[in-house]
Amino acid sequence: MKYPSFTCVIPAFNEADRLPGVLAAVMGHPFLDRVLVVDDGSSDKTTEIALRYGAELLPISENRGKTRALRLGLEAVRTSHVVLVDADLVGLTHAAITALIAPVVSGHCFASVSLRGNAPWIWRRIGIDYISGERVFPIALIVDRLEALDDLPRFGFEAYLNELLVAGGQPISIVHWPEVISPTKVLKRGLWHGLIADAGMIADIAGTI
Repeated sequence: MKYPSFTCVIPAFNEADRLPGVLAAVMGHPFLDRVLVVDDGSSDKTTEIALRYGAELLPISENRGKTRALRLGLEAVRTSHVVLVDADLVGLTHAAITALIAPVVSGHCFASVSLRGNAPWIWRRIGIDYISGERVFPIALIVDRLEALDDLPRFGFEAYLNELLVAGGQPISIVHWPEVISPTKVLKRGLWHGLIADAGMIADIAGTI
């Protein structure tokens, strides 16, 4: 029996404050063969921190958005599976990463998706976060479709990936992460810049759907 292998891809834009906690949770994890940080044109110390923690680095000269960063990161994956993790998570641990990957390793599911502790109430109620940035899936699901990402908006990736997962009809595991949160854009960028960024993200998601 051939066991799956995993590359962790972390798209990051100006996440020097939170990236160390994320890298502490993934670096050296026994399930992960590689950890790749895609620095999406950061102007802070994101690149420096990625290298300090021993991650592989894929720098982008200018900010092009999460979808483009993931497209470049996914092109570099050579393992059977990919683990996507957002760079801004708070409370991420080795155990949380294990919980996300374990259902795929065991063969109980085709892919897994996180349900963070601060996901919108309605999504926690129904038991799935449709735009969660934390996913585990076979790279074969998307490797022949990477060019399609070029036509997606900056935050259209998760909605597009949902379509692929649903179309495949394979079992998906929802992994509860009550201890892990993703800070709001208002918290990271301030009230007005955060609200504008949130509006843009929602528009991208709606447009992709």
